[in-house]
Amino acid sequence: MKSIRSNYLASAAMAALLALPGAALAQSSPTPAASASPLATQRAPGNNAEERVETHIRQLHAQLRITPAEQPQWEQFAAVMRDNARDMDQAFVQRAQQFPTMSAVQNMQSYQQIAEAHAQHLQKLVPAFDTLYNAMPEQQRQLTDQVFRANAQTNAQKRMQTGSND
Repeated sequence: MKSIRSNYLASAAMAALLALPGAALAQSSPTPAASASPLATQRAPGNNAEERVETHIRQLHAQLRITPAEQPQWEQFAAVMRDNARDMDQAFVQRAQQFPTMSAVQNMQSYQQIAEAHAQHLQKLVPAFDTLYNAMPEQQRQLTDQVFRANAQTNAQKRMQTGSND
């Protein structure tokens, strides 16, 4: 039973990240012309992971109906989300700055580093979410399950429509 719950929580955390319109999940390789542009390393307002995660944190807080008693656990979870978003945003900016001089092998290695960072961030996020989830009464857990399922389905549909696996 614990294994099922661990798998569920890992899936729930992944769904939380997938629900984020974060750069880590929506990033695709630019065209060669775009990678040579100095604009490739500049971000428009509202277009970085930190700003998007703040919006997602506010939305998720409301959707999950976080109570004052759950606020300490929520703040821990949100702090991990913020740290992860900041780290991923920096990683993508650094990667974009290197596009003009990267070989194909370096490009693949850079993408591997991004994927490894994403996995490490999930390892931090799952325990924080588990603590929050365990602080919730059963009815709120059911609501949380529904929210995460709906977010996962929405994101899966978007990927199917766009053909994106990122």
